[in-house]
Amino acid sequence: MPVYQAPVKDTLFVLNDVLKFHQYNNLPGFADADPDMVEAILGEAGRMAEEVILPTNQIGDQEGCVRHEDSSVTTPDAFKGAFNAYRESGWMGLSVPEEYGGQNLPYTLHSAVGEYFSSANMALLMYPGLTQGAIAALLAHGTEEQKQTYLPKMTSGEWTGTMNLTEPHCGTDLGLLRTKAVPQGDGSYKISGQKIFISAGEHDLADNIIHLVIARIEGAPEGVKGISLFVVPKYFIGEDGSLGERNGVACGSLEEKMGIHGNSTCVMNYDEATGWLVGEENKGLKAMFTMMNEARLGVALQGLSISEIAYQNAANYAKERLQGRALTGAEAPDQKADPIIVHPDVRRALLTMRSFNEGARALMLWSALKADLHHRSGDAPQAESADDILSLMTPVLKGVFTDKGYENATNAQQIYGGHGYIEEWGMSQYVRDARIAMIYEGANGIQALDLVGRKLGMKNGKPVMAFFEEVGEFCEANRGDEDLALFTKHIKKGMNDMQAASMWLMQNGMKNPNDAGAASTDFMHLFGLVAIGYMWGLMAKAAKEKLDSGEGDKAFYEAKMQFARFYMERLMPETATRLARIQTGSETMMAVPVEAF
Repeated sequence: MPVYQAPVKDTLFVLNDVLKFHQYNNLPGFADADPDMVEAILGEAGRMAEEVILPTNQIGDQEGCVRHEDSSVTTPDAFKGAFNAYRESGWMGLSVPEEYGGQNLPYTLHSAVGEYFSSANMALLMYPGLTQGAIAALLAHGTEEQKQTYLPKMTSGEWTGTMNLTEPHCGTDLGLLRTKAVPQGDGSYKISGQKIFISAGEHDLADNIIHLVIARIEGAPEGVKGISLFVVPKYFIGEDGSLGERNGVACGSLEEKMGIHGNSTCVMNYDEATGWLVGEENKGLKAMFTMMNEARLGVALQGLSISEIAYQNAANYAKERLQGRALTGAEAPDQKADPIIVHPDVRRALLTMRSFNEGARALMLWSALKADLHHRSGDAPQAESADDILSLMTPVLKGVFTDKGYENATNAQQIYGGHGYIEEWGMSQYVRDARIAMIYEGANGIQALDLVGRKLGMKNGKPVMAFFEEVGEFCEANRGDEDLALFTKHIKKGMNDMQAASMWLMQNGMKNPNDAGAASTDFMHLFGLVAIGYMWGLMAKAAKEKLDSGEGDKAFYEAKMQFARFYMERLMPETATRLARIQTGSETMMAVPVEAF
């Protein structure tokens, strides 16, 4: 069975030494998150992930979910106990306001522990993950009555939540949806239609399931301008909070999937189900995007989570598996062969994974801190700036982290050789589970289009210019430090490539939209390379300061410097390749006639 050790020490390094998390203790919720409390929270989350959640992962993959004749769904046997332990420990409401039963701690901590839990069992953690997204949407757009009705039970985990967007004919283009909502004259609506690919749509882990559903009110405009959002509970709720009759919503079938077998991915049938409007009529897309953006950050975290646990097991295997001899002579002459970690190409694969994981973790926490500043800062310009950067970064996080998560899962599988293809070793499951993260919550090609089509030019380019300015200031401030010169040089070169790509897109993308489309994925990954490179610059600086002071674990900080050098020397040069591809434009790919494919 695969093993896992939560990277608590690495997370603490990012929070304490890189982000200086304690400096934000003037913000609501941060005062309670002092260094000792943060360490205790991360330690307990790591323990639960390792001891309670991880043992359910392979079992859940093998057993899967089962739909019964009455349309009910049962999850794998081990899931209920693990889910109850998770919710009873308060993890569901870690960052939810106290008035609804939460702990109001920073979202940054929610992201940190979310990585551990998702590494341990991605399919299981989708149940609370979707719930937390639904909570975010209701907090932002629900009425006070809706918040009081739903949020306390969802925060406790007694009830879970979903989001229902996709229909058989309607995926990314939500303007095509057919699900209809008929007003009843008493403030409620009758919802009818079918939704597909609904994660956690029906299951036995909670007493009630609160569905957030997009539909079109009779007579509403066509397209996205006529979409409204509704809350549709599985069971009606009495005035005293008790559960009543079953609503007109049921699971029609379970999808047979490549991975995440432990999560119930449902076809949901709405047969005049009663629902209530969330937010304004015909403004549902804006409300749903609150949940989708939260979900996209959660999916980005899944990419990192799978990459981390796959790496850990591949590294362990490489240190134990004996095959061949080192190219420079026997490293273990007392044994019949050397462990495969002596081979340069194995090290290349492992270091590629490791340097991504640590850089991506820092970028995720840096971005999560922006979310906290947006929601909790009393300084309006600071809050707006943080939201701008987070909006810009969301498609990069979702697209790059999940692309790399899948790539690293297959790299880890490759380390195992033939054993990686055998189910008992667990690597095959990570590859299968990682694949969906590139698809759901907006396929990665859509994320790339969103980045170049909307986010890059947002507010006349103000957010991306702010990012360039921040990275440039770091390079300028540290260019005279010989120990950091390698890092600032590579970061500056990568940023120059990104600026050149941005300028090319501005000059060509408006004239020929196909040029923007052809460049989008390369630009998204170029952005990711630079952003993670910037994180490695910050981490190298923090590690150097620790080494210079003689404080802490010398080997830990020296390893940080080595991983940073690897990233700069081996991965950052890819920005030049991405730029070269972008600048070729779309002429060749669009000139090929359809018949030639």
